[in-house]
Amino acid sequence: MDDVADYARAMLIIGSNTTEQHPVFGAMIRQAVLKRGVKLVLADPRRIDIAEFAALHLRQRPGTDVALINGLMRIILEKGWEDQKFIEQRTEGFEEFRTTVMQYPPEKVAEITGVPTASLHKAAEILATNKPMAVMWAMGITQHIVGVRNVMDLANLQMLLGNMGVPGGGVNPLRGQNNVQGACDMGGLPNVYPGYQPVTDAAAREKFAKAWGLAKDEGGRMKDESFALSGKVGMTVTEMIPAAGEGKVKALYILGEDPVMSDPDTNHIRHCLEACDFVVVQEIFPSETAQYADVLLPGVTFAEKTGTFTNTERRIQMCRKAIEPEGEAREDWWITAELAKRVLAGGNLQSPISDAPYAGWNYENTAEIMKEIAALTPSYAGVSHERIEKGERLQWPVKGADHPGTPILHVGAFPRGKGKFAPVEHLPPAELPDDDYPMILSTGRVLYHWHGGEMTRRAKGLMEIYGQSLVELNPEDAERLGLNGNRRVRITSRRGAMEAEAWVTDRVPPGMVYANFHFPEAPANELTIAALDPVSKIPEYKVCAVRVERVGGNQ
Repeated sequence: MDDVADYARAMLIIGSNTTEQHPVFGAMIRQAVLKRGVKLVLADPRRIDIAEFAALHLRQRPGTDVALINGLMRIILEKGWEDQKFIEQRTEGFEEFRTTVMQYPPEKVAEITGVPTASLHKAAEILATNKPMAVMWAMGITQHIVGVRNVMDLANLQMLLGNMGVPGGGVNPLRGQNNVQGACDMGGLPNVYPGYQPVTDAAAREKFAKAWGLAKDEGGRMKDESFALSGKVGMTVTEMIPAAGEGKVKALYILGEDPVMSDPDTNHIRHCLEACDFVVVQEIFPSETAQYADVLLPGVTFAEKTGTFTNTERRIQMCRKAIEPEGEAREDWWITAELAKRVLAGGNLQSPISDAPYAGWNYENTAEIMKEIAALTPSYAGVSHERIEKGERLQWPVKGADHPGTPILHVGAFPRGKGKFAPVEHLPPAELPDDDYPMILSTGRVLYHWHGGEMTRRAKGLMEIYGQSLVELNPEDAERLGLNGNRRVRITSRRGAMEAEAWVTDRVPPGMVYANFHFPEAPANELTIAALDPVSKIPEYKVCAVRVERVGGNQ
């Protein structure tokens, strides 16, 4: 983050409300604009706070990001602003990509996105002629049925301009939760083991089977294939919960997640949780999802445990226990290990290399877990609690005990060798407005609350500032509905309805309404659609068709 703030000459923020959702980095970006004169281009349908610091604000229609990015790249190519040397030396697939991009002239892009052609030309010039340029995005880009396409197209843009592997450049996803990067790094995805080692790779499966006591080692090969790990790709959360509703998944173990508040189409989520045979929820507070738990396990907060978080810049950071857990609450790793021991004992499954259950579950502390991670995960090979406690700044990959870490990725080469341009076409959202549901709803968070609000709604000071759900509505739409700025509205989609106070503001354009999902009494995800990206399986939270109506008089 300091690399981008210190060295970028231009920035593109797209699909990120940075100052509200990543306020530390947002402050760094503001200072870069004010003190170094960085040229900031913001692409967002809403006039969010950081728009005040932007040299240019592009207000594209929700769900038109690919068309916008392609249009900018078409102008860059027409003007000859591309980095020809970088393209020739470090990339492949350029001609096929170019053919696709050239199908997006400014007039066509303006019609799709609603962004004037003059603004498209100005944005392309700022981004192309101020190098290095950094791209930042968040869930406003990914939470679409074309989320993967959006990200691939941003990578296209940065390769086109030669902004990869250089200080102040790069494609920089701003992660949505404090340790979502670390969770992915540790295999919290259905298709990889820790360190993004594919479950479909036989060598990776053999490596982990040996390490985890699931196979005898005889001449370097697994002797007993019955203990081999599966090579089948698993399911994402957006697939597991619907599968539970269909009886295909019999049990759910939900740790630190509140799908009733945060998953799309809440009514369907409730049905699936009710239908599931066995639900375990591990939490620090009783959540909306906890109502469906057969067993509720008391976890602990960050202040009651020691371990590491890996943040948005791949930096492994130590979290140290400040207080002892209250009551029967226990650290998450301890609960997981104890559950594993009981599963092994209950199934009468013993390690094939000893007479006792797998000894690896007998961890004394998280430092021991990190040693196992380092032994099995090449990108964390040199990470240890001792190095972090010494104050070393470790950003993976950390390839060995003497390796300093990697602040900037892709210097000199990409992991696959040459970067591959991906031809990406614009596709419309799964659900667009019509006569019955004439407006677009987009959802997200606000500065004062976080996700399902289980912690922030318990903070008195935050509730005094932002104590109820507010729905952003443009003044033109408010006038059409007969509001005067302080009326309740009912928002209805094909899946459900919610009521909330309207905040009449030009932060949103006409025809769009923005709602947060922090408050169970105004559950925005009652409305959202469970249409998924075909690759990542992320839902399209950012675009669904709704109808807005006035409810009652002044409140």
